[in-house]
Amino acid sequence: MLSELLALAREGAVIGDWTSVDVETLARRLWTDRASEPGTLEVVSPPTVSADRDRLCELFENALEHAGLDVTVRVGPIETEDDSGFYVEDDGPGISVDERAAVFNWGHTTTAEGTDFGLAIVAEFVDAHGWEIRVSHAETGGARFEITGVAVTDT
Repeated sequence: MLSELLALAREGAVIGDWTSVDVETLARRLWTDRASEPGTLEVVSPPTVSADRDRLCELFENALEHAGLDVTVRVGPIETEDDSGFYVEDDGPGISVDERAAVFNWGHTTTAEGTDFGLAIVAEFVDAHGWEIRVSHAETGGARFEITGVAVTDT
């Protein structure tokens, strides 16, 4: 995470090569990498998107890190008449309404061991792709992050 922060400080939110990324495959691979931790991953047909694969990996890794240990994380599509994208949500403690406006700010943390950079970096990566991110309340009580304005691909 510190190397990414240094890259952001030097160059801004750098986006490398864009490629077609299967969000389901990516989420499952990253979940497997953290398999020593308890919890469950549920993936419901998220889209394949055009993105910088490395930055999208970092976005998911950060989301999984913030989800906590023994939680269920869900990944799925956002499809409306006006927009497309995907969501990542969990059934953890969630983010209070009062905190939601601040979670993407540099220096904001809710834990003593946090770096204060994670979700701010996520927001920078999302913005560099030309996407939008918002946080809300998942139906299961946890946090829900919605990434929209995404170019969905067929492959």
